[in-house]
Amino acid sequence: MVIPADGGGGGGASTGGSDLERGVGALKRFQSRVKDLLADLERGAAGDTKVAAQTVARTSLSGSNATFAEADGLYAQYSRVHQSLVSLSRTLGDQIETLSIGVHAAEVGFDNVEEDVRRRYARIQTRILEDRRAEEKRAQQGEHGPEKSGKSNSEQGW
Repeated sequence: MVIPADGGGGGGASTGGSDLERGVGALKRFQSRVKDLLADLERGAAGDTKVAAQTVARTSLSGSNATFAEADGLYAQYSRVHQSLVSLSRTLGDQIETLSIGVHAAEVGFDNVEEDVRRRYARIQTRILEDRRAEEKRAQQGEHGPEKSGKSNSEQGW
């Protein structure tokens, strides 16, 4: 049974072929926008290599041999947030790329996707899963870290 393109509310039935073409055309436009978004992300300030390159040295906050607990704490938090931003940028790019691969697979059928693209997709999915697990582990350790160490918040760096 072919459902009309207007959802069955009249206006004439369409053929399955034209509905399929419309769907594939929409997927191709979406894939193009996703690829453009990924390229913009990588070229822009949010690209993972550019985010990773924007660092502050600990000595920028006080002298290299100076004991300054607040500066140490600030630097520890800065480093934590910076690493999270680098990870977020990389994960966002990976998610966009997997969407693009998924759209391509929907268009041509997964069995018709090149083997190297399938392997790339699997590697990205594995990396995303590993990053998520590592983040969950860090979050759990962060929740329980100060109680276990017996140090005050200022000694912990926050």
